[in-house]
Amino acid sequence: MSNEFYCKFIKPDLSLDLFVENIGMFHNPTDESKEVVVMPDGRVDLFFIRSGPDDPFEVFLIGLETAPEQRSIAPGTMAFVISFRPLSVEYILQTSISDVLNTARTLPNDFWSLKTDDLKDLDIFVKRVSEIITVLIPETVDERKRKLFDLMYISNGEMSVKELSEQTGWSSRQINRYFNQQFGLSLKAYSNILRFRASLEHIAEGKLFPELNFTDQTHFIKEIKKFSGVVPKELSKNKNDRFILLSVLKQK
Repeated sequence: MSNEFYCKFIKPDLSLDLFVENIGMFHNPTDESKEVVVMPDGRVDLFFIRSGPDDPFEVFLIGLETAPEQRSIAPGTMAFVISFRPLSVEYILQTSISDVLNTARTLPNDFWSLKTDDLKDLDIFVKRVSEIITVLIPETVDERKRKLFDLMYISNGEMSVKELSEQTGWSSRQINRYFNQQFGLSLKAYSNILRFRASLEHIAEGKLFPELNFTDQTHFIKEIKKFSGVVPKELSKNKNDRFILLSVLKQK
């Protein structure tokens, strides 16, 4: 491993795809803090993180985010992370995250009974947590919810609440109640995050004009700045790789 800030994310086995988007790690072996901007991406992150080689791993569940946040990754920090799709909140984590919108919940250090040996490198971590999640996968999932998220992902959040309601056979009122109770935000707010995230992929390719259904260029710039803190041109430059999510997209 290099002596520079390092991050890597991999796709899990297809059997986990309904619930897990990717599993990854980052490590800051340098003597300086790494300044990063965390942007909303529609995922729920479970972090196992330690500040130094002799420190214990602490566990945090990060709720959905609706605004960019500046964070400083201290020297020596190592973290492993599971990026869950929202459906996993109910079916894998068996909780609600409405109370941790834009914040985090501390979990027991022995969460899922992970040992130090499970947190040595990414391959070992992926294997261990994949085994755990596989056991937790329920026999059945509400088909309305499965279809709802499938449609939202496929359309990059561009389907209206009315369209989603019609195609899932689930009333708009019920869908919004589910989103607010389970995640702490409305379906429309989550859809806007998915559209922003899809736009990030375009920006990573150097496309600085709207590819999705933004009203116009001004609306596009406003939305990108709302979720990233900067305009598309500055985001694309990604000075010092401070937008980690964009850096990962550019690696693809």
